[in-house]
Amino acid sequence: MLYGVVGVFISFAVITAGCRYIFPAFNLGNFHIKDFLALGAIFSATDSVCTLQVLSQDETPFLYSLVFGEGVVNDATSVVLFRAVQKLDTTDINGLTALSILGSFLYLFFTSTALGVVTGLLSAYIIKTLYFGRHSTDREIALMTLMAYLSYTIAELFYLSGILTVFFCGIVMSHYTWHNVTESSRITSKHTFATMSFIAETFIFLYVGMDTLDVDKWKKANERASFSIAGILLLLVLLGRAAFVFPLSALSNYLRRTPGTRINYRQQIIIWWAGLIRGAVSIALAFNEFTTSGTSRTSEHATIITSTIMIVLFSTVVFGMATKPLISAILPHHLRSFQSDASEPPSPKDLASDLDLQTPLLSLADKQNVIFANGMLRRSSLTMLLQAPTSTIHKMWRKFDNSYMRPVFGGRGFVPLIKKSPRALEVRLLPETDLAPG
Repeated sequence: MLYGVVGVFISFAVITAGCRYIFPAFNLGNFHIKDFLALGAIFSATDSVCTLQVLSQDETPFLYSLVFGEGVVNDATSVVLFRAVQKLDTTDINGLTALSILGSFLYLFFTSTALGVVTGLLSAYIIKTLYFGRHSTDREIALMTLMAYLSYTIAELFYLSGILTVFFCGIVMSHYTWHNVTESSRITSKHTFATMSFIAETFIFLYVGMDTLDVDKWKKANERASFSIAGILLLLVLLGRAAFVFPLSALSNYLRRTPGTRINYRQQIIIWWAGLIRGAVSIALAFNEFTTSGTSRTSEHATIITSTIMIVLFSTVVFGMATKPLISAILPHHLRSFQSDASEPPSPKDLASDLDLQTPLLSLADKQNVIFANGMLRRSSLTMLLQAPTSTIHKMWRKFDNSYMRPVFGGRGFVPLIKKSPRALEVRLLPETDLAPG
């Protein structure tokens, strides 16, 4: 959350301020303040897929979780921030403009999140309680797909963030709805959505490749300004990334004294590098802001589009090719399975050995203090919340989820596992003589 939310705002501020003062100094075009704000939001969106392909979840579980978690939250935050910038009235810029952007961001974030959660819970309740589509793989997958798409369309209808809405809808559906369907539907839906995601991202990069060869777009753009803007934005991306990764990592290390959750300097460099690549989200936001039906409105906007294409291609090819050698040099294999400073546990199970993380996950008795088997006192709920807030909140949520949410909406352990439909079970139980012709 520090990297994906707070970090996006820091990167947004660095890139926006850099564009605002550097572009006019080099006479790179006639841009407005809204263009600078849009560029800050567009290039705050990272693409950490390349780094995740190199990292091993088994060898570096903590580092993998940080990179993956930031990548997921970063996309959602960048899109919502971009929407907030689009709604901003730039005719009157004053000291309250930052508060206006923050207020619009919070409104879009919480309303889109609430809509996604409600739609996901509705899909879980429908599949769990209603007979429609039950035990039919085709209908179950169709219902899951349509409900997820419904959350997106409703969000767009009310000018909210469709990506953030469908993101939280997917989280809720994976926690409840996915466990309410048959086993065949689970396997089919997993591969179906993964395939659709891969095809969609491939289509984006095919679109980027075709736009790279679009002669008319390059004729309309200023070639000298395109290369200059691309170089400046790359430097600002590097600077903006470093401006929040290292300070926020130091803040996290200061607040979390447990060795298993500290982020060492090697890991910070990898996290910094993982967010330098720009991909599909940046391309989509740039086309959304600076084109109309794929056509740029002005020469400056065409220049921004060509610069964005250059940055995406350069960062993907150059930074992507350098990712594996860099990680191998900074984090050799002998350091992945065992960290000398204990900043990277071999597996998530090792975290359970730490008392601060283990204690809040144990069940609480009615009394505030109970003697452990080894003679140690169990701490009160307030003490645990202050000393290990993440684990304590997680334990409270699990208790609430198991007591109230899962009995209503289903989930793992609350819905019987049905591998086949009743009809298929009935046919399978018939003797062979009954199935023979005649």
